[in-house]
Amino acid sequence: MKRVLMLGGSMQQIPIIKLAKEMGLYVITCDYLPDNPGHKYADEYHNVSTTDLEGVLELAKGLELDGIIAYASDPAAPTAAYVAEKLGLPGNPYDSVKLCTQKDLFRKFLIENGFNSPKAKGYTEFEQAYADIDTYKFPIMVKPVDSSGSKGVVKVYDKNGLKEAVDEALSYSRSKRFIVEEFIEKKGYQVSGDGFSYNGKLVFTSYGNELYSGAGGTREYVALGEFWPSLLSDELKRKIDNELQKLITALGMKTCAYNIEIILDKDDNVYVLELGPRNGGSYIPQLIKYATGVDLVKYTILGAIGEDCSDLKMSPTKGCYSNYMIMSHKVGKFNRICFDEDFEKNNLLDVYCTYKKGDDVTPYKNTTDSMGTILFKADSVEQMIQLTNDIDKYYWVEVE
Repeated sequence: MKRVLMLGGSMQQIPIIKLAKEMGLYVITCDYLPDNPGHKYADEYHNVSTTDLEGVLELAKGLELDGIIAYASDPAAPTAAYVAEKLGLPGNPYDSVKLCTQKDLFRKFLIENGFNSPKAKGYTEFEQAYADIDTYKFPIMVKPVDSSGSKGVVKVYDKNGLKEAVDEALSYSRSKRFIVEEFIEKKGYQVSGDGFSYNGKLVFTSYGNELYSGAGGTREYVALGEFWPSLLSDELKRKIDNELQKLITALGMKTCAYNIEIILDKDDNVYVLELGPRNGGSYIPQLIKYATGVDLVKYTILGAIGEDCSDLKMSPTKGCYSNYMIMSHKVGKFNRICFDEDFEKNNLLDVYCTYKKGDDVTPYKNTTDSMGTILFKADSVEQMIQLTNDIDKYYWVEVE
C-alpha cells in the first residue's frame, strides 16, 4: 500500500484526503490544528505545522512515504517541494516552487526571463517604498508577497494612500515583505483557473472568469469567486497556454497542478500574475470537474506518487458553473445560510460552509472573512452573469 503525506486537514482538503483513501492509499495528515475536520478521514495525524520545513522533513523521514502533497495551500507548497527534493520523492524544484509562492521573487523572475510583467519591486519597510514612489505610474497595487485570496491587496491612487496600504499588506505577510507594482488595465474579466503539467509538458488547463468586488466587496479587487466557461476565444486560450508552457519550462517544473491568475491587456498581451504550484482553493478543482468531467484531484495524487498521468488531456467546458464565497455584510452570530427557493432547486450544487451556529461573523473584506463556498450552475452565460451580478437575491447569511 502506497503512503502519502497530506499537508493540512482543513475542510477544503477533505476531497483529496477522501479520494486518496478511495484509491487505496495510506493517508497521513499534518498541520498545527488537530481539530481540523480532514484529519478524521486520514489513517494518521501528526501535529507539525505545514510551513515548518525541517519539522515536516523530520516527520517524513520516519513515515516511509511514496509522496507528499500540498493541496490548495500556497504556504505548504514549498514545504512539499523541499521534503520531496530531500527524500527523492516525486516533486518539483524547491527553488522554483518557493519563487512561485513569493510575488516579489516571481515578478523578478518574469522580468529577467523576458516575460510580461508590470514594473514591480519588493520591500520590507514603508520608507523604502516611499523613497521609490515617484518612479511608479499610479494607480499601483500593494500586496503581501506571500498571501492569497486578496488578503492585504490594496489599489492605491496616490502617494498619500501608500502608508495605510503597506501596513495592511505587512499585516498579512508571514515573511513581513510586500510588493509594489503598477496596475495593469485588463481587457474583460481576469482569467482564473487551474492547470496541470506532466513531465514538464502542460497537458491541461481550464479557465474561468474572475469575479471581484461588487456584491459583498468592501473595496476594489476583493475576490468573490469565478465562473465557467471562459469568455476567451480559442486563439487567446492557446496564446495563454503557450505562455504558461514557456514559463513552466523556464522554471524547470515537472509534474504539478497549478492555480493560475492571468490578465490580458488591451492589446491581448499575456501577464501571468500567479502560477501557484498547487490546486486552486475555493473548490476550483470540484468546479472544473463539473465543467469538464476532469478530476484534477485524482491526477494530483497520481503525480505525487509517481504514477502515470499520460491520459490527462485538454477537455472543453460543457455548461455554466460558478463558485462563490459565502459571506456576510453584517456583524453578529452565525445562524444559517438562506437560499432563494428557485435558486436552491434549479441552480445550487454544493454548499461548503465552515461556520457553525453561534460563530462570530464579520463583514466580508477579503477571504479571511469567507465562511466557505457555494457551487452553482446556470442554463446560459447570460443567466450566469445575471446570477453573479445579483447574488444577494439568491443567497444570504442570517446572523443574530
